[in-house]
Amino acid sequence: MKPSIFSPASLVAAAAMTLCVSATMPAYAADVTIRWGDVVGGSHPQVMMIDKVADIVSKKSDGRIEIQSFPGGQLGGSRDMIEAVSSGVQQMVTEGAANFGQWVPWISVVEAPFIWKTPEQMISVLNGEMLDEINAQLAPAGMHAISALYYGTRHLTTSNKEIKTVADMAGFKVRVPQNDVFVAMAKAWGAKPTPINFNELYLALQQGLVDGQENPLPTIKSGKLNEVQKYIILTGHIRTPRMVVVNNDFWMGLSEEDRTIITDAVKEASTWANAEIMKQEDSLISEFKAGGVTVIEPDVESFRKATVDAVPPLFTKVWGEGTYEKLQNME
Repeated sequence: MKPSIFSPASLVAAAAMTLCVSATMPAYAADVTIRWGDVVGGSHPQVMMIDKVADIVSKKSDGRIEIQSFPGGQLGGSRDMIEAVSSGVQQMVTEGAANFGQWVPWISVVEAPFIWKTPEQMISVLNGEMLDEINAQLAPAGMHAISALYYGTRHLTTSNKEIKTVADMAGFKVRVPQNDVFVAMAKAWGAKPTPINFNELYLALQQGLVDGQENPLPTIKSGKLNEVQKYIILTGHIRTPRMVVVNNDFWMGLSEEDRTIITDAVKEASTWANAEIMKQEDSLISEFKAGGVTVIEPDVESFRKATVDAVPPLFTKVWGEGTYEKLQNME
C-alpha cells in the first residue's frame, strides 16, 4: 500500500525538496538598480536620506526599483562620481552645487560666501525656477538635478591655532573642496588653500598635512573630524547647497510613473534631511564642547568683509553682473 501524500514521511520529504529548490534558485532581482554615491560618511543625514528614499521607492514600486547606497567615497571622490554619473557608469550622486561648475559655470554663485540669509531661503530659491535653469545646462552633459538640499552652514576648524579674526588666517594651510570659489575665499583670508578629497581629509588632518578645514557641523561629526581638531571657529561663512543628480539617459529611460515615484521620495526624504541637519546644528556645539573641543566665536564681520570685497568681483563675468546681489534678496 502506497503512503498517503499527507503522511508525515511524505510531508518531510516535500519540505526537504522545497528547501533544496529554494537554495538553488537565484535571489529575486529588481527590474531597476540604482547606484547612488556620496562622499560623506554613513551617519550623515544626507546618507540616511538615501536609505529613506530607497525604502519608499521599493515599497511604492513593489520592489521593482532597488536603490543601493555607497557613502564615504566608496565610488570615488566628488569629481570621480560626477563624471561617472555624466557618463552613465553611475546612476545617482549627491554633491555640492559648485562642483558642477564645469557644465554650469555660473552655478558656483549659489555656494558663494555670505550670500544666503537663511537655510529656508536657499532651499526655496534653488528648488524653484533656478533648478530648471540648472537642468537646461546639465542636460547636454548627460545629467539631471532632481532636488537641491541644505548641507549646512560651514565653519572653520583648526588643529592647534586659535582664530579670532581674519588676520589670524595669514599663511594658514586650509583644506577646501576642489572648486574655484572656495580657493578664492581662502586666498581672500590670507590663507593657503589646499584642495583634498573629503574621504582623505581625516588622515590629512591627523598627519598635519593641513592646519585645518571648513565644513558644516554635522559633516564634522559624521566624518569624526572633531577627533583630530582642537578648535571650531564659528565663522558661518557659507550656507552650502547640495544637489541630488541623476544620469539623464537613465532618468528618461524610466517610465513617467517611476520618475514620479523617485522624485516624490526624494522630496519627502530631503525634507526630513534638511530638518535633521538644522536640528543637529542646534545641538552639536554643546556636544563638541563636552568632547573637549574649544569653540570660538570670532569676529565674523572681518571674515565677511575680506571675502565679499574680494570674491564676487573675481566671478562677475561667470556669474553675471549683479547676480550675487540679486540672489541675496530673493525669497
